[in-house]
Amino acid sequence: MTKKILIMHGPNLNLLGEREPAIYGNTDFQKLNQHLVNYAESLGLEAEIFQSNHEGALIDKLHEARKEFAGVVFNAGAYTHYSYAIADAIKAINIPVIEVHISNIFARDKFRSNSVIAPVCAGSISGFGLLSYDLAVKALSEMNA
Repeated sequence: MTKKILIMHGPNLNLLGEREPAIYGNTDFQKLNQHLVNYAESLGLEAEIFQSNHEGALIDKLHEARKEFAGVVFNAGAYTHYSYAIADAIKAINIPVIEVHISNIFARDKFRSNSVIAPVCAGSISGFGLLSYDLAVKALSEMNA
């Protein structure tokens, strides 16, 4: 049976390739997602992609994930820095969630260096561009193998 993972993108990530390319790169959102699905498949995983700009939709998807997925790769965008509701949802679902950021959040605006979700995630990866996602997918493939 193939292990299923969920790759979640938070606010503004649907604008990858257009939004601040000096920070987030030129790869568009669809190309990233296709790459991630293919990469996961190469590791024997089945990946589903979800994106929302709305906190409640992200929380609802995390709640659903606990019944269907072995783990989650999650770039919560700006919600990383202040959404205790998302942190509580991650803590409640009892499956591994790996926090991902394209940029090095510690080398940017001071407010970005604080993650309220990190303490409830299995791990955090930031600063490696889009490779951050690959590293998180690889980590999930190795967890509870």
